Amino acid sequence: MKTLTGKDLAAAIRARTQAEAAAGPQPRLAVVVATADEASLWYVRSIAKAAAGVGIACDVVDLGPEAAPGRIRETLARLSADPQVHGLMLQTPLPPGASAQELAAAIDPGKDVDGANPLSLGRLAAGLPAFPPATAAAVLALLDHYEVELAGRRAVVVGRSTVVGKPLAHLLLDRHATVTVCHSRTRDLAAVTSQAEVLVAAAGRAGLIGAAHVAMGAVVIDVGTNPTDDGGLTGDVDFAAVSNVAGALTPVPGGVGPVTTALLLSHTARAANRPHDPQEEAHDG
Repeated sequence: MKTLTGKDLAAAIRARTQAEAAAGPQPRLAVVVATADEASLWYVRSIAKAAAGVGIACDVVDLGPEAAPGRIRETLARLSADPQVHGLMLQTPLPPGASAQELAAAIDPGKDVDGANPLSLGRLAAGLPAFPPATAAAVLALLDHYEVELAGRRAVVVGRSTVVGKPLAHLLLDRHATVTVCHSRTRDLAAVTSQAEVLVAAAGRAGLIGAAHVAMGAVVIDVGTNPTDDGGLTGDVDFAAVSNVAGALTPVPGGVGPVTTALLLSHTARAANRPHDPQEEAHDG
């Protein structure tokens, strides 16, 4: 079995982003935070650190875990209108009563580097220029990096979130894969997933995908990042069991994650150079 790590791909994307950032005005990313969740705050700190490494300024706007939805929306609208801000994202989770989809509608699609605005998702579904969610784009970038053929192949996505599952299904369709989306109400999940030549697990349930869910020789991409009792991370795929069946498999951590962060910064650099023209390609890598 081949292990599909994201390290080399992420490094290549960062190098390209650094060169792009140096060629024009310094890109600026603003991250709006309204949570005390430590895992979320760690992720935001990692974004800021990675941004500094490629020459992108990163402003973390921490509104606190008690922030009212109206204040979050006003902040997003203000940053969307700020010409000094090129990329904008809203970090989750959010305070009780706040809807991520409703609030993301306040993000200018031209600055929506994580593809959260429903307008961005609609444009993506229609095949129009838009920044895709970075995690969904990272899956496609990894498949391209390892030269996994998609045209005509059976692809199954487990998960239907607007962050990964739904946008990824559209990206795979654009590459001429035959796509099935599974979810919590799918009957006999293994019967569906075991037909996949390319299987993407993005349900957010640790160990959901075992050997019985995977066809012999299939390419398996694990998007899950589930916390463990010892403070680590584990994926949606039982790595040990599936590694005996799959032809290729991404690890957690070290697979999709590094590529996701690198693409988020790549989108920011592109937005800085083309502030009113979202990414023209549906994938990166």
